[in-house]
Amino acid sequence: MQISSLKIVAAIFVAGFVAFPFPNQGRGQEPPVQQTKVDEAQLRAFAKVYVAVEKIRQSFEPRLKEAQGPEEGQRIQKEAVSRIQAALTKEGLTEESYVEIFEVARGDDGLRKKLLQMIDEERTKS
Repeated sequence: MQISSLKIVAAIFVAGFVAFPFPNQGRGQEPPVQQTKVDEAQLRAFAKVYVAVEKIRQSFEPRLKEAQGPEEGQRIQKEAVSRIQAALTKEGLTEESYVEIFEVARGDDGLRKKLLQMIDEERTKS
């Protein structure tokens, strides 16, 4: 279960830092995303978690690089995973629902723009 959570968290990091801002052009090899209805509350929750994950990454990335060994690195990673899961829970999302919202937004330009605007609003609140 811990390995599964680490994979999901890795996906959240990748989704948040690499793939999200870019349009879905040129990715013809990927299967089409099944369109799911995402309401305003889910989008707002996603935006809050997204910003929280950015802050967690900014906080934990330097600590991971400076870890004195694999055990300390694993302890730091577990703490980061715990904080990400807490952020998800606080906003009423699961790891799977977060990734699903990301995938839906990535496939819908209008929804992606709306979500990016919400993320920018959350960043200014912090």
